[in-house]
Amino acid sequence: MKVLVIWRLLTVGGVNAGWRNRSIYFKKHGIDTEFLYTTDHGGLHIMEDVAPVYLTKDEQEIIKIIQYNNYDAIIVVDTGAAFKWIKKAKYQGPVLVEARTPELIKLRPHLKSFRGIEPKAIIVPSHYQKRLVSILTDGIPIHVIYNGIDTSFYRALAYEEINLNSDPILPNGKKIIGWIGRLDKRKNWQMLLEVAKLMKNQRDDIEFWVIGGAQSVQREEFAAKWQEEQLTDIVKWFPVIPYQQMPHVYAKIRQSGGCTLATTKTESFGNTFIESMVCGVPVVASNMMPVTELVVHGEHGLLFRGQNVEDAVKQLRTILDDPILHEQMSTAAIERVHEKFAIEVVAEQYVHLLKKIGRMATPMR
Repeated sequence: MKVLVIWRLLTVGGVNAGWRNRSIYFKKHGIDTEFLYTTDHGGLHIMEDVAPVYLTKDEQEIIKIIQYNNYDAIIVVDTGAAFKWIKKAKYQGPVLVEARTPELIKLRPHLKSFRGIEPKAIIVPSHYQKRLVSILTDGIPIHVIYNGIDTSFYRALAYEEINLNSDPILPNGKKIIGWIGRLDKRKNWQMLLEVAKLMKNQRDDIEFWVIGGAQSVQREEFAAKWQEEQLTDIVKWFPVIPYQQMPHVYAKIRQSGGCTLATTKTESFGNTFIESMVCGVPVVASNMMPVTELVVHGEHGLLFRGQNVEDAVKQLRTILDDPILHEQMSTAAIERVHEKFAIEVVAEQYVHLLKKIGRMATPMR
């Protein structure tokens, strides 16, 4: 079986990390995955070693890709224009839709018109996202399939396995708070700087690591504010960390007795949460859905109220200043991901759905 995944944005983010893991698992079950993107935002390096990647905005080229590769199914991820391409290619096979955008106003255009294409199902990564999508669609089955993680790659590394000489370098006597993701409005880096500013006034044993953002839309705005607020001593920014190094980054955070912090305003899932957890790093984030589907407050991390900076600092201090609690949460977080979010657990649901709707015989064109 051969599947094409169409998405506009080739980013270093949760959607592509999730699809990397899926494609590796699919291969073991006789499903070959190919990817079609229109814009590269620095994510090519995490995909090109696992599956063929097409990167083009040329409509005629896209139509030819669809026509000549005999796909048994096409999966469209938040790309409304894809239905036009599929229709022009006269593709007759099954189409699935993945709805990932967690903001209703941005999600609407991708679900507004299927241009005569009748999707067999809509796949969402959380029950929160299912509620959102159900507002915009009617009559199409919606399946919740969590993002899965490769627990042979992301894992709690032993000390001797950690690449201590690669960036970021672990400073002596500092507990690390990791902040991983794009620098944009939704990820809310402004709150991160407010948290850092407050903690800087209270203690000198903390260092924040901002991981990512090299091609983010607000990177220059972040850099200006970061310097203006005189936070360069406590907040270290690493715009580009290779995907293959991320388990080592999490291992260093864990080694320091630190945690990860998420200030995001909304998510459809949150891959960095389960990456952090499976590497044994507790999570501090807002008490909202779908975070509450991933992190149980007091067990795998701590959740703060809304976007409350003072409460976020309080929860951070609780973890950072209690080594026993830190170790308990670390162990529980690893166990939770293995039980609920390991790729072999969640991708099996996807395989079953694909084989159910896909045509395993020669495609009829």
